[in-house]
Amino acid sequence: MSAGPAPGPGPRAAARPGHSRRALLAGSVGNFIEWYEFGVYGYFATVVAARFFTPEGGGEAEGLVKTYASFALAFFFRPVGAALFGRLGDRIGRRPVLILVIVLMTGATTLIGALPTYDAVGALAPWLLTLLRVVQGLSAGGEFGGAVSVMTESAPPGRRGLYGAWQSFTVALGLLGGAGAAALLATVLSEGQLAEWGWRVPFLLTLPLGLGALWLRLRLDETPSFRAERERPAARPPGRGTARAIVLGAARIMGWSAAGYTFLVVLPSYLQSSLDATFRQALVATVLANLGFALAILPAGLLSDRVGRRPVMLAGACLVVVLALPLLDLLQDPGAATAAKGAAVFAAGAVVGLMAGPGPAMLAEMFPTNVRYTGLGLSYALSNAVFSGCAGLIVTETVERTGNVDVPAYYAAATCAVSALALLGGGGRRDREEPSCG
Repeated sequence: MSAGPAPGPGPRAAARPGHSRRALLAGSVGNFIEWYEFGVYGYFATVVAARFFTPEGGGEAEGLVKTYASFALAFFFRPVGAALFGRLGDRIGRRPVLILVIVLMTGATTLIGALPTYDAVGALAPWLLTLLRVVQGLSAGGEFGGAVSVMTESAPPGRRGLYGAWQSFTVALGLLGGAGAAALLATVLSEGQLAEWGWRVPFLLTLPLGLGALWLRLRLDETPSFRAERERPAARPPGRGTARAIVLGAARIMGWSAAGYTFLVVLPSYLQSSLDATFRQALVATVLANLGFALAILPAGLLSDRVGRRPVMLAGACLVVVLALPLLDLLQDPGAATAAKGAAVFAAGAVVGLMAGPGPAMLAEMFPTNVRYTGLGLSYALSNAVFSGCAGLIVTETVERTGNVDVPAYYAAATCAVSALALLGGGGRRDREEPSCG
């Protein structure tokens, strides 16, 4: 089967304005919860390491590496979830699968906030945490493909880049929400209270958020493109063309995945462990980076509706290659002004936003309706499993072994260079919006 777009489903597949808005909201809210939790886990990595992965006599670095190993494990289960839930979503519909994944994600995240620590149950604690991380990884793998399919298949004509960008925008809001919750707790609680019980609060807050998301998805209609596809004769199963598109899609967004997690999630622990920043200073830097990320996403998605997806994403990837090392050198300079350092982390987030804005729509346009949930979900999950999930582990372990504090910049620049090459390679696909997303 060709990985190119299927013929447009025609006028009866056009989304109603009310449906478009509901689809945008229902798709966005799950992404917010997913990335809120992943952000919280990254921001509290040093606390989680001490409570779950560092028995008496264990070193701080050892505990942090184990914490990021658990972080990476959840990402490696994302492709499994993308394949499992994606196939279901392409067969029975986007709506029922998105309902299922929000229930799983909310339950697993809430339970993390209630887990006993190593002091209470010994070696069972890290195993229970890891099990819940696996469930989170599976559900997160099914979230992206469904949410982006719903958003792009329901978008009004000429607005698929903007609608798809809302997926990335709610990622930024989720990371900012996690950072804000962590910063608030770090401000109102003592370090002892934060380590003892305060870290649990952000995870427990997922329960009311998840119930709200579930209510929205229960009210969601199936997408026009999927309804039209279901009325067509049975399509052939995915072939080598789809597999090639998955690999190309993963390569195109690997820089977004790696640079995004390096600058937006790993940064707090890196600043603390390598540059001796305080927990509060690291969180402020992370909030600024995520703010730059958030502010760039929607304009980038809107711009991609006018000039194409790949030119905008290519600009972001090339900027990371050029600016990663100078930005990190500025953060390491003890004589640099605080305002300059703040501007540096803000800029780092903004250039990642140039890739994240058009990225979801670009992936959606690489696959026809009958394999879209699976195809774009797997592209995203594979890229995130390797280049996001391993970012903390790779950066922490490499800095620990080599003593080279420039490792995060090299990692982000190298992956973005590969993405730039993949974006330059066309595979014959138009990178502007087709008449429909069918």
